[in-house]
Amino acid sequence: MIPIMVRLTQYAQGGGCACKIPPGELEDVLTGLGVTPKDPAGELLVGLETGDDAAVVRVEGGTAIVSTADFFTPVVDDPYDWGRIAAANALSDVYAMGGRPLMALNLLCWPRETLPYDLAREVLRGGADVAALAGCHVAGGHSVVDAEPKYGMAVTGLADPAALMRNDAGRAGLPLSLTKPLGLGVLNNRHKATGEVFPEAVDVMTRLNAAASEAAIRAGVRCATDVTGFGLLGHLFKLARASGVTAVVDSAKVPLLDGARQAVRDGFVPGGSRRNLGWVAPHMSGGTDEETMLLLADAQTSGGLLIAGEVPGAQVIGELVPRGERPIVIR
Repeated sequence: MIPIMVRLTQYAQGGGCACKIPPGELEDVLTGLGVTPKDPAGELLVGLETGDDAAVVRVEGGTAIVSTADFFTPVVDDPYDWGRIAAANALSDVYAMGGRPLMALNLLCWPRETLPYDLAREVLRGGADVAALAGCHVAGGHSVVDAEPKYGMAVTGLADPAALMRNDAGRAGLPLSLTKPLGLGVLNNRHKATGEVFPEAVDVMTRLNAAASEAAIRAGVRCATDVTGFGLLGHLFKLARASGVTAVVDSAKVPLLDGARQAVRDGFVPGGSRRNLGWVAPHMSGGTDEETMLLLADAQTSGGLLIAGEVPGAQVIGELVPRGERPIVIR
């Protein structure tokens, strides 16, 4: 690994999945675009309608192709770790659908006049190493000159059409399980502001969701999503809304990273996390202290899977119940 000569996080306004367009604004942009051309053969299994993690198309031979793309500005200063995190995050969309990543293409935006290409090489190396762990081929990609550095991947995967996990397949009576702790957004924001390094957070962000996805498929799970830039509450709202159920969350059972609460108390809350909470608040009843609510809405980067079911190693944080007055209830 080359020495870190610059702090990459200082070259971007946002950081990681917290740099996403706010969910409410994005839904306004996409209004009216959910209509696809007629599909009499039923080949398009998952499209734009429910805002799921990836698109899925059925092809001949009883196979489905899963397609997604994800990229973002630096979430950590170490270029190799940033590459690993961005790759794990992009691959997660395929795992969230119950698929297996097959091929990825790099997406790189680079400020060539302000950052050396040696750093870009480290970013790409990190992405390649994580893709190799996933058994996913990296076969080229696309690059452009940009004022801010950005990196990610477009990923193609394969899945069994009969065993897809979708965000609109939840049903009342199912438990809700989370496979990674929350707090990545506030810890990454603290890292950007102070330079403090949080090895546990890096470990969580670089950990593939492959094992969790495989365990969910074996358990017969048909409803899941991953928790990224819209936070636990944002992604849970989309799941409950699409499935026509209410999600009840026991806030005391939600796992948190060490130092996450202190980061909130010290004021290191990303703007994206506050926007997430503002977006979901009108669709929510109950609640708890502000500190916990901000963590429930915290913009995650390469977070875990939120699963409607129980799987080994995942923390049960609530349940789905028949649709009530609001899609989300916090206890």
